[in-house]
Amino acid sequence: MLNELKKIFEDIKDLPIDERVDVINGIYETIADIGPFTNEPVSFVRWVKADEVYANDYNPNSVAPPEMELLKLSVLADGYTQPIVTWINNGKYEVVDGFHRNRVGKEVEEVKERLHGYLPVVVIKDSQIGRGDRIASTIRHNRARGKHKVDAMSDIVLELRRRNWSNKKIAKQLGMDQDEVLRLTQITGLAEMFADTDFSEAWEAESLEDIEYDKEAIG
Repeated sequence: MLNELKKIFEDIKDLPIDERVDVINGIYETIADIGPFTNEPVSFVRWVKADEVYANDYNPNSVAPPEMELLKLSVLADGYTQPIVTWINNGKYEVVDGFHRNRVGKEVEEVKERLHGYLPVVVIKDSQIGRGDRIASTIRHNRARGKHKVDAMSDIVLELRRRNWSNKKIAKQLGMDQDEVLRLTQITGLAEMFADTDFSEAWEAESLEDIEYDKEAIG
């Protein structure tokens, strides 16, 4: 059977690039559907036009210029070893994780040419497509690397509270302790509105002004 498939695949090589990518994506999807890992997003890495991928509007991750240059070098030297994590919105792909990998694929001419204007993406589970769940997914991915800007993180905590997420749920889903969630709500000046009874003593919000903090690796 494998030899028969190889003969079919040989014919695919002669197709125009866009048609070839469509066929390859179809093959990948079929394999994912019949495999034992169909519920894992990484089982189906698809190639999509770069202009169909766009950044979300809430990512608090901050990458310094030297780190961005290192990422660029990594993609140039090693290729894409991680796909961009996305969800599908109106036929396009909004980034959940991989904002900077997305940028490299669009802004570095050598990479654009090498990938024929495409980017590798995976799509998150349907259970995670609510905005609050997507935000939580982005934070979980980001906390393993780089920096989070405190003011951006506090805005995200505020948005999740407005979506009726409890501090306890926020702490669990974002990989924080509850004191950290309280600290971020204090920065917004809305700690009293969002106070929960199971918190320890409040932290002084004034001492956190203009601070960025590194997130230690997880996993």
